Amino acid sequence: MSQATAFPAPVVLWSHEEGERAGKPLLVLLHGYGSNEADLFSLAGLLPEEFVVASLRAPIPTGPGFTWFPLTASIDYSLDAVKLASDYALAWLDTIKEDHPSVTLLGFSMGMAMATTMLRQRPADFAAVVGLSGFAVDAGADAGFRDAELDGTVPLFWGRDQQDPVITPDKIDFTMGWVRKHTDLTKVLYTGMWHGINQQEIGHVGEFLTHKVLDS
Repeated sequence: MSQATAFPAPVVLWSHEEGERAGKPLLVLLHGYGSNEADLFSLAGLLPEEFVVASLRAPIPTGPGFTWFPLTASIDYSLDAVKLASDYALAWLDTIKEDHPSVTLLGFSMGMAMATTMLRQRPADFAAVVGLSGFAVDAGADAGFRDAELDGTVPLFWGRDQQDPVITPDKIDFTMGWVRKHTDLTKVLYTGMWHGINQQEIGHVGEFLTHKVLDS
């Protein structure tokens, strides 16, 4: 059995009952390493109410929570494992996206790596991407990603603290180059947030979603 078929059926927390979702813009939340679908779900009530929010659980158990792909002690990863996780999330999304006029991704930490990977595999599928205290994967030239189709028109919000102790400088450097080249970037730096999310950032995310998705 392959890893892909070994993944469990998706577990999702929804902000709306099934009969109330169709026709509304969809916001998909992608949590960080060792967490679960409930972690970011508290944000749903702080973001524009026009969205239906779906928080997806990562498929691989790790410690008390879950991960999208395995990490080594040096916070390194296998590109194949990243793509497998992205394929898993995209396959779930394919079953529901027709019900929504737009799909936006919001990822924290490793969830930002997931969100940007999904964008790189499906450049035309997403209205916007929000990345919080995270990174984009350094995929190399032959990863099969469709970066060449990302011409800087997809809005991307990237919020982080320069004192974040988790995301390593090499990942920040690669991500900075990638987002500037391939997305319509809104970048905001915060202090005292470390590897986390604060109230000011969520306010900025709400404004971003309103202007870049709802009003566009």
